[in-house]
Amino acid sequence: MQISRRRFSTTLAKSLAGAWVLPVKWAQAKETALPVPTSLPDAARRAQAQGQPLVLLISLPGCVYCELVRRNYLMPLLPEANLQAWQLDITNRSALLLGFDGLPSTAAHQAKAFKASLTPTVLFLGSLGQELAERLVGIAVPDFYGAYLEQRLTTARKAL
Repeated sequence: MQISRRRFSTTLAKSLAGAWVLPVKWAQAKETALPVPTSLPDAARRAQAQGQPLVLLISLPGCVYCELVRRNYLMPLLPEANLQAWQLDITNRSALLLGFDGLPSTAAHQAKAFKASLTPTVLFLGSLGQELAERLVGIAVPDFYGAYLEQRLTTARKAL
């Protein structure tokens, strides 16, 4: 079967255009949000009191992958696993946030201190800000992300 170049080009263009529909529609949808801490030590203590690590999502406004992690993976675990998950906006340089060092800071400064320049990045932290499990950076394979998240949570809980 032979396809004309014009028909092939039209079909290819439609396929490529369709591949962008989901991210564009998703980006236009209202973002969900996790709580934003005012004190990282307080958030970590609250998590540890419940036998949980502090789960910190380093996020970027408008990031469809950050929204995917929030909506499909972290938010369902909040009530189910009593997870203590918070988010920091990597661009927020104005709202004050108490860092693990006890000094006032911002979300942007803390993200830089954690060396989390890519979004989404999920950190699993102890009461002193130490990483208890390997961080999750990006979301290369959504089919396995839930399993990676569960594995990191299990590792972090054991490290508490």
